Amino acid sequence: MPTAGIHFLKIQEACESHADRNACLLELWLNETFSLPAPMASTSSASDFYNVDINDTHLCVLRRYQNLRIIGSGAQGVVCAAHDTLRDEQVAIKKLSRPFQNVTHAKRAFREFKLMNLVNHKNIIGLLNAFTPQKTLDEFSDLYIVMELMDANLCQVIQMDLDHERMSYLLYQMLCGIRHLHAAGIIHRDLKPSNIVVKSDCSLKILDFGLARSAGDSFMMTPYVVTRYYRAPEVILGMGYKENVDIWSLGCIFGEMIRGGVLYPGSDHIDQWTKIVEQLGTPSPLFMRRLQPTVRNYVENRPHFPGFSFDKLFPDMLFPTTSSDPRLTVDIWSIGCIFGELIRGRVLFPGTDHIDQWSKIIEQLGTPGRDFMQKLQPTVRSYVENRPRHPGLPFEILFSDSMFPPPATNSNLCPAQARDLLSKMLVIDPEQRISVDDALKHPYVNVWFDEAEVYAPPPQQYNHAIDSHEHSVDQWKELIFKEIMIYEQTHDSFGLKKTFNGGSGNTAETAHNEQTTVDGTGATRVTNGL
Repeated sequence: MPTAGIHFLKIQEACESHADRNACLLELWLNETFSLPAPMASTSSASDFYNVDINDTHLCVLRRYQNLRIIGSGAQGVVCAAHDTLRDEQVAIKKLSRPFQNVTHAKRAFREFKLMNLVNHKNIIGLLNAFTPQKTLDEFSDLYIVMELMDANLCQVIQMDLDHERMSYLLYQMLCGIRHLHAAGIIHRDLKPSNIVVKSDCSLKILDFGLARSAGDSFMMTPYVVTRYYRAPEVILGMGYKENVDIWSLGCIFGEMIRGGVLYPGSDHIDQWTKIVEQLGTPSPLFMRRLQPTVRNYVENRPHFPGFSFDKLFPDMLFPTTSSDPRLTVDIWSIGCIFGELIRGRVLFPGTDHIDQWSKIIEQLGTPGRDFMQKLQPTVRSYVENRPRHPGLPFEILFSDSMFPPPATNSNLCPAQARDLLSKMLVIDPEQRISVDDALKHPYVNVWFDEAEVYAPPPQQYNHAIDSHEHSVDQWKELIFKEIMIYEQTHDSFGLKKTFNGGSGNTAETAHNEQTTVDGTGATRVTNGL
């Protein structure tokens, strides 16, 4: 057994309390991390790299990557498509923007690289390579991550006319990917259509782990977590959060797929909450009691909404009525938001800020009850309780049949089943929200159930001690540089070997993708693409 493993077992035996064990594990992690025998200089040479300027972006990349073109950019970095001349395939290269600008950027850079190097699932984006053109820690300033290149993100797919097979299959893959992360104790925390990518064969992968963190405890959500439209009520109201914060986001996305637009487009936190309870109804008194007093006071004094049934929120008219192909019979809130967006064709809860986001959620789902309010922090609870109360809309109105694709050959792929699943994902009270495992058993997605996908070998465990310890920018920089140096030692980053050994092996399984039927379901795998 490795020395670290022996130390871990000894600590488990010595530390009786949860707090003591966490403290011991943190001490072990710090001692081992800062005494890593990693080389402090890269084995690369200047001839391995070349410089290229695209628009206003300067890149210094390995020569194996040619024909670069920018395909996306944002606050966290720029992404280029490129041709890997050694593997003879197209890849995506992400250059992290100023990763050491501040502690937040440095922590995100570490998490993203570390988690991508740990996970290995067909519905999670695969790490193919990682490198830096700088040779020493003092020079270290740029980090490049090489990933699989996909065809589009879900924002583009939402605008398409999707039949039930494709809609169901996309949601199934989201759930499989999130289950894999949760199995490693990882909450994604930033699920949105732009962080979900697809290929033309309908295969789907989740990406962007800069905000992901441990699911070991009920953390208070930091303000930058989760794009507002897909932000779960417990985040908006300042409550602790658990894994099912990702279920809400997926519910929002699912609803957006149905409607073709954002479910809860709040302009701020208050408007976001309002839009949620207007549709889903005001939460129960039991929920209100979990709020902080001030938040509870606000929420309880807001107009109360009964909420709408999901038959009204998502009427049959939103769904397709006949299959477009006769051969086809496809962090949970986040998946619900994505699913809803796929149905509607637009964001479910597009709040402009936390307040507007909450407003948009409760306008549709209704104001939570007192049971929910009691779970809020006092200040949040006071605010929420003083907001107008909304009854919420029936899901038959929120997602009418007209929003859905035509019914499929398989009777479970229909608006009623889709609405039922969505109504279980878009539940304001996280304690009442459906789990990933139960969602995967739901008739609407269970038609695709494959044990190899759902119960894939769990990823290596992420060391959660790092989430509870504060480092300076220089310490984060040293940690990342050591990780990159270790990666160079264990992977053929520069293409010096005959075969490329990099990455997590997380590429699409061709044989699996060519499977055409799921035994006993009457449905066929989506093999002819989007």
